[in-house]
This record gives sequence, C-alpha cells and structure tokens, in this order.
Amino acid sequence: MKLKLTLLSIATLFSVNTFAGNEDRIGAAGATQLLINPWGRTSGWGNSAGAHVKGLEAMQLNVAGLALAGKTEISFANTIWMQSTDININTFGLAQRVGESSVLGISIMSTNYGDIPVTTTELPEGGLGTFSPSSFLMNLAYAREFSATITGGINIKIMNEGSSNARATGVAFDAGVRYVTGENDQIKIGLALKNVGPPMKYKGDGFAIETMNPFTEISTTTEQRTANFELPSLINIAAAYDFLINENNKFTLAGTFTSNSFQRDQFRVGGEYGLNAKKIMIILRAGLAYEKGIFSDSETLSALSGPTAGVSLDFPFGNNESSLGVDYAYRTAPVLGGIHTVGVTLKLGNSEDE
Repeated sequence: MKLKLTLLSIATLFSVNTFAGNEDRIGAAGATQLLINPWGRTSGWGNSAGAHVKGLEAMQLNVAGLALAGKTEISFANTIWMQSTDININTFGLAQRVGESSVLGISIMSTNYGDIPVTTTELPEGGLGTFSPSSFLMNLAYAREFSATITGGINIKIMNEGSSNARATGVAFDAGVRYVTGENDQIKIGLALKNVGPPMKYKGDGFAIETMNPFTEISTTTEQRTANFELPSLINIAAAYDFLINENNKFTLAGTFTSNSFQRDQFRVGGEYGLNAKKIMIILRAGLAYEKGIFSDSETLSALSGPTAGVSLDFPFGNNESSLGVDYAYRTAPVLGGIHTVGVTLKLGNSEDE
C-alpha cells in the first residue's frame, strides 16, 4: 500500500509540472524510439493493456506486470515499421523468476533505418555514397509481488542512437504499479511513469566543419555546439476487466489514458478474446489509439495512432505448464503505411493467475 500511495503521489506531482498538454511542444523531444512497442501481443490491441499485461511484454507498458511472469519467458519479434520508410526493428527479451515473488527482465531492441544518401551543401542531390543510422535500446527491469493484489516494478533504459560520426547516449527510467481486485481478480488497475530521465545530446566528428582561409591558405576546424533534447516522458493510467464466459472462453476489455509531455494525449481502448481449444489457445485482439485529429490527414500530428488488430496461437506442452506462442499484430500509421509485427514467445511455467 505504501508503494502504491508513493507512486500515485509522484504521478500527481509529475503530471502537474510536466504534462501540460501544450501542443506547441510537439516534435521537441528526441529518442522517440522509446515510444515504440516492438511486441506483437500488446500492440495488437492498441497498447491499451497497461493494467492487464503480465510477463515479459509488461516492460513496455507497465513494468509491474513483469512480476507475473512464469519461471522463464523468452521472446523474439520482428517489426516492419511503417512500410514506406524501410525501417526494420528486431527485439529480443528474457524474463526469469528469481524467487517466489521476484522477476528480472532484460530486452534489447535494435532499429535499422536503411541506407540514406549522403548530401552536402555543394551536392544536395547526393552522389557521395550512403550512411546507415541506427538505434539501440536495452531494458533492465525488476518487478515484485508485494501481496496477492499489488505488484510493482522499475525499469532502467539505456539507449544509443546516431550514425558513424554523430551519436547520442542516454538513460531513462520507468516505474509502475498494478492492483487487482474482484471476486475472481477480474478488475485490474495500473499506473506507470515512463521515459523519465536527463536530456540527451549528440556528439561526434559530424559536427566539425573544416574551412580554408583563401588569403592564408590555412585550414581550420570548427566544432559546432549541439543542443540538448528532452525524452518523450509520459504517464499511463490503465484499467481492465475480465468477462469470464466459461472455463474455455474469456474476454478482456481494457482502456488506457496516456498523458504525453511532447505530443497530444491519447485514449486507448482494446479487447482480447481467448478461446482454449485444449491443444491450442487462440487469442484475438483489436484496439484503437485515439487522439485529436487522427481521422484527418491534415490535422493528425502522430503516426502512432489509429486502429490495431492482432492474433496469437499458443501451443501448450508439458502438462500445459509451458507453451510456445506465435504472434502477429497490425497497426495503422497515417500517411506512412502500416506496421507489421511477427513474434515468437516461449513460456516455461505459467504465471499464477493463468
């Protein structure tokens, strides 16, 4: 209870001072790969499952859900990010239980932006070859069950982005809490602070300019100053409810309000239907990430909005205590094309509430 009250107090103070909802700040933050969900299961219903998610993928939405992972969980996902951009994302993750109530998690996300022509003021059309920017993000998380109803966790993010002659490195922190209640634990509430950290700054030889004095024929090198940029901090306030149809059928309705510091706030809603067919578990998902202007190409200010859908096929083995899952998710992205994610998840031992 003390942990929950502390996080609620932090969230209130943080939202008052940071999340003013000012649209003038849109586009002012960097390290926006922190906003990317590379996983298929949670992205399939619009990132709305911040209160419901458990296991490895909880590190993306609400790290408190990591505490509900099984003995071991391993995932890999590949994402074609906005088809027209030629951006490809590969993600690997591992969650390991280290006691009755504690779980450690690690994930690595690598983004390849493809080859981009090198241009200069003298050759604005290129012709000097190409360069390949990239970004790297590592999550190191710890989550714990404090009671039968409350879990909490923290996540440390280490990121690096840039090209061969200019790079930026930074660190960010997440914290989350999850509360479950109801006769069958069907009511879930979650709160998460994400991407809180010091500003980042680019450095490297790419900011050095060599000039020649035409009178003395002496060349000099000038180092340009670079400005700091903030991280895309946000708060997720989430809730979910399980409709237990029967022992083989369950429908979960989830919703999340995302208060963004450098873009419009978003309302996310989604549903997940699970059918247990004994030898296979079929899970269907759909969702919507809504913000002002998403249905107008001239008014929308975010590519991470709109409808989503996904499906998972889980194949249980070992007396149904473990499973191998295959995931697919599709997300719309205004103007830039759709986002496709394919993943594989191996679970060894189920979480307690499955």
